[in-house]
Amino acid sequence: MINFFAIVLIIFIGTLLIVLKKRSFKQLRNKGSLYSVKFEKNNNKFISNKNSFLYDHAEKKYSVFYKNSQRNKMLSLFQGNSEDKLRALKIAEELADKSTLPILRKGLRDISPEVIKLSALLIRKFK
Repeated sequence: MINFFAIVLIIFIGTLLIVLKKRSFKQLRNKGSLYSVKFEKNNNKFISNKNSFLYDHAEKKYSVFYKNSQRNKMLSLFQGNSEDKLRALKIAEELADKSTLPILRKGLRDISPEVIKLSALLIRKFK
């Protein structure tokens, strides 16, 4: 009789652990997302937890490795001529996050009118 209850108790604890492990894994996966959206009940507005500002308001999910490599490429391209600077600004437009603001500000102080124009256009979209 005691063995039967012990076996039932072990099975119950095992299934409980499996269920809790799945829930905690899902919560961990959802917390790791940079693009989670919370619903605020006070004024019925959606509040976004995004670390990046997207120009066209479409979700672009890039890995951290990809973003870092693109930022490094953008910084190295911005040291070159005006064609390289325009390519760097295209990368900034693709990334569309606030980490590109220093490059865009440097672009406003550049001597090339195309670079200034594109930098101003990209900075304007942050407002």
